[in-house]
Amino acid sequence: MIYCDTIIKGGIFVTMDPEFRILNQHFMVIDKGRIVNILNIDQLGKFQSKKLIDASGCLITPGFINTHSHMPMTYFRGLADDLPLDVWLNDYIWPLEAKMLTTDFIYDASLHSAAEMIKNGITLTNDMYFQKECIADACIKAGLRVIVSKAIIAPEYSGDGREFGEELQVFEALYKDQALVECSLAPHAIYTCSDDVYSSCARLAAEHGWLLHTHLSETQKELEDCLKVHGKRPLEYLASLGVLEARCTFAHGVWLSGKEMELMEGKMSAISLCTDSNLKLGNGIAPIKEMLKRKLNLSIGTDGVASNNNLDILEELSTTAKLHKAINHDPELLPAQDAFALITIDGARALGKEQELGSLETGKYADLLIIDIQNLQSQPLYNPYSQLVYAIGAEQIRDVMIAGDFVMKDRQLIYLDEAELIITAQAYQTKISQELKL
Repeated sequence: MIYCDTIIKGGIFVTMDPEFRILNQHFMVIDKGRIVNILNIDQLGKFQSKKLIDASGCLITPGFINTHSHMPMTYFRGLADDLPLDVWLNDYIWPLEAKMLTTDFIYDASLHSAAEMIKNGITLTNDMYFQKECIADACIKAGLRVIVSKAIIAPEYSGDGREFGEELQVFEALYKDQALVECSLAPHAIYTCSDDVYSSCARLAAEHGWLLHTHLSETQKELEDCLKVHGKRPLEYLASLGVLEARCTFAHGVWLSGKEMELMEGKMSAISLCTDSNLKLGNGIAPIKEMLKRKLNLSIGTDGVASNNNLDILEELSTTAKLHKAINHDPELLPAQDAFALITIDGARALGKEQELGSLETGKYADLLIIDIQNLQSQPLYNPYSQLVYAIGAEQIRDVMIAGDFVMKDRQLIYLDEAELIITAQAYQTKISQELKL
């Protein structure tokens, strides 16, 4: 008899492995937080587990990976909507942050965001914000995997970035026993950070193996300003500072040119597509067709709730897939299987985590979802990928497991009290409304 922690049986396993295998009549063996194997059901009698999970009538998929978020902005949901990005940031969001941000605010908002992400099937988020310890602590409490950032806004900075590296090394030492938490360097954008910020962050990221996470080519104004100030397009400018020598996640990439995309070919870096945010702020539509042609590494980010209004990455994916078929007049562009990869294995690859996450394979972390398909909108089922991209909603995600531990079971959060989170959010709404005199 072979003993293990958990067995998941029944259901349909959407593995996202290199062969994109879909397995029926199989069961998954999980032990010590990792997938031991996925075997034919006739071998089930050889195993004994502490937990036996019946996933009949469900899809079992890898957990969703969100490659760009701003968790503490969750309490700004619905504020200053329907404005251009520069007005939204300069006149509303940044002044409000200057008044409202405290350690308690950031922790509470991050806890709310972590809960929302888990309920939407997100098992890893790559976050950009300040006071990273507050965000890390909130995610640890929720059981959510996270990459937190040393976020930097420093347009006049001059130096070698030594203090950035020392700060992250202290953070890593403090959280070395927290397997769900990692860190990145996150210069906010080319219009908020100096040359020295980017060149030093690039060097430090390459030296220490840290991710470099930044906004890039989000708006036409950003592009035009960069051409005026630096005489180069945004990615050409960053490449001249050595940024592409590190592993980068570039959020948005709406205004990238073919020449800029060429600079990314064969590099470790990836684009995090944030379609809903770009549409809502009127920033434009990323040239995905050209990106795919050049085999750039693409992934999906929700962005922050302040500019997207939710953290529903399945909705984000569905919008992205259908929008680009429409604007390119090509229904074969980004087929469902390839689209679903954007929030699973491609998302893992974008963050340098493809050896550990993003697919259901032996040795990888057991970060997975059990999605109920015994409902009208999911039947009949012919192609699981089509259902996942075009039909299934987040409310059908029954269970969420991260590192072999259930963080949501039967739609109930395990480590967080959802009713309490709502009460806390409403209290902050009162404070923010008073501040804004709404």
